[in-house]
Amino acid sequence: MSAGTSRRPEVPRITTAALVADPLVGVGLTALAASEHAGDRAITHPRVQKTGLALVGHGYGVVPTRVQILGETELSFLATLSEDRVREAMGFFYGLGLACVIVTGNNRPRAAIVEEAEKLGVPLYLSEARSSRTINALHAVLDERLAPRASMHGVLVDIFTVGVLILGKSGIGKSECALELIMRGHRLVADDLVHCDWRPPGMVFGVPDPRLAHHLEIRGLGILDVKEIFGITATRERKRIDLIVRLVEWNEEHEYERLGLDATYYRLLEVPVREVTVPVRPARDLGAILEIAARNELLRRRGVNSPQKFIERLRSSRNPGQQLQVEVPPPAPSYLQMPSQAVAWDPQEHHDEMGVESESHAWTVRERGPT
Repeated sequence: MSAGTSRRPEVPRITTAALVADPLVGVGLTALAASEHAGDRAITHPRVQKTGLALVGHGYGVVPTRVQILGETELSFLATLSEDRVREAMGFFYGLGLACVIVTGNNRPRAAIVEEAEKLGVPLYLSEARSSRTINALHAVLDERLAPRASMHGVLVDIFTVGVLILGKSGIGKSECALELIMRGHRLVADDLVHCDWRPPGMVFGVPDPRLAHHLEIRGLGILDVKEIFGITATRERKRIDLIVRLVEWNEEHEYERLGLDATYYRLLEVPVREVTVPVRPARDLGAILEIAARNELLRRRGVNSPQKFIERLRSSRNPGQQLQVEVPPPAPSYLQMPSQAVAWDPQEHHDEMGVESESHAWTVRERGPT
């Protein structure tokens, strides 16, 4: 099994001000302190963090770029401390350079907690919901806004529910192939520019550029509005990428795959996606070939390996009764069957800017060695 390699994903970030103002946030957040600094604080981690032992001076594991939560447990502990001890504890906690802190349960904190946040310029907010609901709401937004992303030049089509990403050099016929598939009843997702984003537990979705959505460029005809010509059912706004088809010019001297036994995968946002190479030359019906590729991918996901069955039948006809040992690569892995280490997001801890080894998450990009 071989694999191609995609470009390094872009890991986006969001400011505290943008998060609080995001319409997807399902809970009300009220600014208590230092709201003018919210636009300067960046959040790069998709998971929130409970404050825990940081209130007693133990900052190990605190990731400043995560949203910090002060829940009922933390507030009840602070309520047992004197005014000076509260200021000391919050001064140490806020001094870690936090992106923002959210107090949950609509429990208005003591004045010292607010004053220390104001003094150190840390955005402090009050959530109307309890910790569990607040955390779930923030996770939903951060999963969307902080997903690793990359953009690719290609065409994404939905063929028999299989998301097929067509790659190839400019002018080889990617858009013409997509047009043929649309005329056969399949659906266009994106043409020319495909924005890809990673989603747990190891899936990559493709969406069109908003400026190019449901449009297709055909040389000689120009820009076509697929939704207007073929109807709204001829387009999709989003689709998981299940198969990559690379179109190449036919080369008589090159040996192309004949049996389909050699499994090749392209690492798209570090997720292995099955890739097939289709040579292009006159008289080849690429629309039909891609339909068969999609049907074959569906069979592979159901455990049916046609090349393996063919080789076994061929060997059996030559040696009746002999048990065959055919070395055939396994079928393409389903994203539900992929082990966590198959996705190259480092589950280990990393060092933050303060030199403290801190907790990481499933979306931290791991440096890959030479392949």
